[in-house]
Amino acid sequence: MICSIGAFAADGESIMLHGGENPAAMPCISCHAPDGKGMPSAGFPRLSGLPAAYIEKQLHDFRLGSRQNPVMQPIAKALTDSEIIAVANAYAKRPKINVLKAPTTPPIPGSGGWIAQRGEWSKNIPECTLCHGPDGVGVGNAFPPLAGQSPLYLESQLLAWKGEVASAKNKKASPPTRHNDPNGLMQHIAASLSDTQIKAVSEYFGTLGDSTEAFDESQHRLR
Repeated sequence: MICSIGAFAADGESIMLHGGENPAAMPCISCHAPDGKGMPSAGFPRLSGLPAAYIEKQLHDFRLGSRQNPVMQPIAKALTDSEIIAVANAYAKRPKINVLKAPTTPPIPGSGGWIAQRGEWSKNIPECTLCHGPDGVGVGNAFPPLAGQSPLYLESQLLAWKGEVASAKNKKASPPTRHNDPNGLMQHIAASLSDTQIKAVSEYFGTLGDSTEAFDESQHRLR
């Protein structure tokens, strides 16, 4: 029998609230909040409005280990393929990120806003908005929204791509725990940024929260 997207969405809502058939697949709202907008202070990301294909891919990547996380890996392994499709479609139907407009004044060189809008070309790093869209609203299924996510979550993901670099205090480096970006693009970017730059650009996108203005579906931005 072929299930409709509506059927998937109904099942997905149940998984959000009650978890999957396997008890190890805990309810999504436990970490991602009833509205799907995450728990910023704890670093749990927003899922509401993200593309279904993107959410599906992340869950499969957790299963395979190309994206490592001690909380999400057991949950992803406990979900069935149909449950992954169901919950991904359900979250995709939730409200999309509708960002506040970025400041119109030119960013200060070297700041988080500068990296986001202009890049760090001395390290061959393009601006974040080149792939993630105007004001970081996301583009297609491969480049998710950065706006609408908490600075803590964004910073943790960049550090996951970068790994822990050996220093005077910590002489043992730790390898990256995330390897699921297209063509290794994010690994290059994260490895090239300093921890201070990572924090700055994460805080910049973290200030672009939800707007009350109407979402312009055709332009992927506010008019």
